[in-house]
Amino acid sequence: MVQKRLEVKQDEKKVYDIVIKDTFQGLTEELEAFDIEKKRLCIVTERNVSSYYLNEIHELLNEACRQVDIFIFQEGEASKNLDTVSQLYRYLIQHKYDRKDMLIALGGGVVGDLTGFTAATYLRGIDFVQVPTSLLSQVDSSIGGKTGVDFQSYKNMVGAFYMPKLVYININTLKTLSEREFHSGLGEVIKHGLIQDRKYYEWVKANREAIAARNPEAMAVMVEGSCRIKRAVVEEDPKEQGIRAFLNFGHTFGHSIEKLMDFRLTHGECVGIGCILAADMSRRRNYISQEEYEDIVNIFKYFDFPEIPQELDSRDIVRETRHDKKMEHGAIKFILLRAVGEADIYKDVTEEEMLSVFRSRNEEKEAGGRA
Repeated sequence: MVQKRLEVKQDEKKVYDIVIKDTFQGLTEELEAFDIEKKRLCIVTERNVSSYYLNEIHELLNEACRQVDIFIFQEGEASKNLDTVSQLYRYLIQHKYDRKDMLIALGGGVVGDLTGFTAATYLRGIDFVQVPTSLLSQVDSSIGGKTGVDFQSYKNMVGAFYMPKLVYININTLKTLSEREFHSGLGEVIKHGLIQDRKYYEWVKANREAIAARNPEAMAVMVEGSCRIKRAVVEEDPKEQGIRAFLNFGHTFGHSIEKLMDFRLTHGECVGIGCILAADMSRRRNYISQEEYEDIVNIFKYFDFPEIPQELDSRDIVRETRHDKKMEHGAIKFILLRAVGEADIYKDVTEEEMLSVFRSRNEEKEAGGRA
């Protein structure tokens, strides 16, 4: 049986636990610490996830708390907006939710981000719990208190830092993910090793077959390893004033591609493409070696990450980076690798340097085709 617990602290005080198990059976016990027998709980989820886990979660909670309600919205990034938040506000108001009640975010990153933002802003703050079911949300988006929604076509442009009361991870939910969804989450896993922990990155490479097979032991080690890295970063920098920005490695290009593709590629796929491009920039600056760069390309290739979509113009991708929310005084805070396992913030990346990376990738592809 898998049973792991990590504490997330701020100023030496515990803020919440990350609980990692291979069942949902411990969820009620964890929530009893918050006096749920007196509370209304609203499970917020999306249609696809609800078909797998909603009945089980509802039955568990219904026996333990005052009232359980369910709010379901259409799955996908297209629902991660203020319209859906407004619908959830209305639902909570109609069901008389007050500040003592609680929201349960059951699903992937879209559910967690949207529920967290609603919790942060409804009645100026209501408790919420993350129950992430996708790999990407388990290792990344559920941890650290970043919440938000997309505004028009701009990703995560509206949001708040707001901590959950608990993150409860059931690694068995990874079994129901499609290959594409599972591999998408691995973009964040690989990224964590690249920016913060070379040993973890080497472990991922060495255990790639077990990871691809979703071996339960490998899943437990991998999820815990990524959670430890994310926890360490957000504890040191809870509101992204310093090293938390390292977590954006691959995201500047990734978010641009994601938007230009109208979200037809997953977030993780775009992050993977962005990681390769950022690694290429690190190589061109002689921060990492050619061999290390090729190693990074190959591990993403092993997990079937896509190439840069051919229909995109590199100039449009570079232009779109100017809309990135991580801009500071007109300069992009670009995250590059000082070395494998070490990242840093660079504000001297030019548009020409970005464009040269795309030219370099095209030349590599052409050379590979001729070979």
